[in-house]
Amino acid sequence: MKYEQHEAHASSAQRDGDTRDAVVGLLMNRGQATAADIGEALGITTTAVRRHLDNLLEAGDVTVAPPSGLGGRGRGRPAKEFLLTPSGRRRLGQGYDALAVDALRALREVGGEEAVRTFARRRAEQAIGTISPTESADPVDGARRIAAALSDAGFSADAREVGNGVQICQHHCPVSEVASEFPELCEAEISAIEQALGTHVQRLATIANGDRACTTHVPLERVVREQPAKELR
Repeated sequence: MKYEQHEAHASSAQRDGDTRDAVVGLLMNRGQATAADIGEALGITTTAVRRHLDNLLEAGDVTVAPPSGLGGRGRGRPAKEFLLTPSGRRRLGQGYDALAVDALRALREVGGEEAVRTFARRRAEQAIGTISPTESADPVDGARRIAAALSDAGFSADAREVGNGVQICQHHCPVSEVASEFPELCEAEISAIEQALGTHVQRLATIANGDRACTTHVPLERVVREQPAKELR
């Protein structure tokens, strides 16, 4: 009897762990969401979702965010929205950050800053370099292509029209902790986006700096990048 009870408890704990991981994964993909939205997406009750959110809040893996205002749920006090913290993102498999930082430090010691920049450029080109400006003449379509390529690379990105431009939002960054020490990774990513779209873009926020998402603004009209002036010899 005790063995059967132990097995039942273990099975229940496994189910709870799987559901909690599903909640974390959904928040990673959406950026932020209410308990009701999460329950609807996962097919479980809002009460069950709140239980998992309470555990994640206690562990410091999620936090309460100001409502996004996108839900339009009518009158009354807006429902709380939740988003992942850095520790919550680490639940998704960012377990090699320390190794990556050590490797880049060693690369910098051997080859200097240029070696780090070269590595960062190659990494960004692997994710985005297959998209050419001719394929992304329409900035909206181009931004969506970029978002799809970033999602394939593990960044969980989307693109949406906002005002006079398009915003590419990366809701997850698998190298955020590495990028906080090596901003060359973010700089190379922006450069690759600009080359793919054939226009200047503006980085508004980054997860590496503590923001909830990496957000890049793409203007609806192409803006030619200024070339640095050549120094007189």
